[in-house]
Amino acid sequence: MGRGKFKGKPTGQRQFSTPEDILAGTSRRPRTFKREEAEHVEEVSEDEAAGEESGEESGEELEEKSEQRRKGTQGLIEINNPNLVRAKNLKAKDVDFGKTTELSRREREELEKQRAHERYMQLQEQGKTEKARLDLERLALIRQQRAEAAKKREEEKAAKEQKKAEARK
Repeated sequence: MGRGKFKGKPTGQRQFSTPEDILAGTSRRPRTFKREEAEHVEEVSEDEAAGEESGEESGEELEEKSEQRRKGTQGLIEINNPNLVRAKNLKAKDVDFGKTTELSRREREELEKQRAHERYMQLQEQGKTEKARLDLERLALIRQQRAEAAKKREEEKAAKEQKKAEARK
C-alpha cells in the first residue's frame, strides 16, 4: 500500500562489502584512503625516530609538533588570524603561586569604592565627618528638648497635686 504522494529516500539501495570481498581486497572502499592512512603512519613513525635520535627535545618542541598535527582539515588549511586566541594549557608544575593576577578596571574600581565606603563609615562612627557632627548636634538638641519637656511635666504634675491638696483643706 502506498504511503502518499512522495517516495522515500533510496537508502535501501546501499551496497556493503561482504567479509569475502574484504579478505579478497576487492572492497569498494576508495583506495586513496588506505594510501593516506599509510602515509600518516609513516610520518608519525619518522617523527618519533627523529625525536629519539635528538634525545633532547623539550616539552615546548613536543607541543609545537602536536600543534602541527591537527585533526581533520585543520592540517590542510593554514590560518593566519591575528584575533585567534590559542588556549594556553598550564601544567600543575608550571603554575606560579607567587604571581598575583591583575584586576580589571571595573574590579579595581569596585574594590576602591568598597574601601572608601568602609573608611567613611568608620569616620562616621567616630563622629569625624561633617554629617556625623550635624547628627550629633541634632541629637543633643533633641535630648535637651526632651529633658525640658520632662521637667515641665513634673512641674505641672506637682502644681496639680498642690491644687488638690489645697481644695481638700
